[in-house]
Amino acid sequence: MRKTALGILAVFLLFGVAAIAQERGGGHPEGARGVGGGHIPTHGPAPTRGTPDAIEEHRNFADKTGHPNAPHVHSNGQWIGHDTGRDDVHYHLDHPWEHGHFTGGFGRGHVWRLAGGGPGRFWFGGYYFGVAPYDEGFCNDWLWDSDQIVIYEDPDHVGWYLAYNVRLGSYVHVDYLGNG
Repeated sequence: MRKTALGILAVFLLFGVAAIAQERGGGHPEGARGVGGGHIPTHGPAPTRGTPDAIEEHRNFADKTGHPNAPHVHSNGQWIGHDTGRDDVHYHLDHPWEHGHFTGGFGRGHVWRLAGGGPGRFWFGGYYFGVAPYDEGFCNDWLWDSDQIVIYEDPDHVGWYLAYNVRLGSYVHVDYLGNG
């Protein structure tokens, strides 16, 4: 009887230590590196002041060891990669908001689960979006049928929104394609 009670106590202690480690980011590689792991930014990026002299075609976004080579958000709310300003030709749209404006809600109070598709066309909650062609390589590891995302307004690129992947901590520019 004593051995059984000690065994049960050991199991509870083991699971308790694992739960505490996960809460501190130890159980999620993304959380341990300061990107992703369930962190949701309180707000989108600030508008970029000015324009860079030249926009690199193949930028490296891995600003720290272990960070993704994709636009991402640090756990302190710093948006890495959203710094090219309004004149970035990669995000020019001839007909901004051609399919209307997204009205499902923005920011951390509106977390959506992807329901299918891929970069060219994906959906959740009856809303449809497409990833900017320039950003398609930054979402290769997204799970299009289950990842949670949050939509933010893009303060610099007219007609675009930012889709933030909660699991990975990365984001891409997306165009709203309407609702079903």
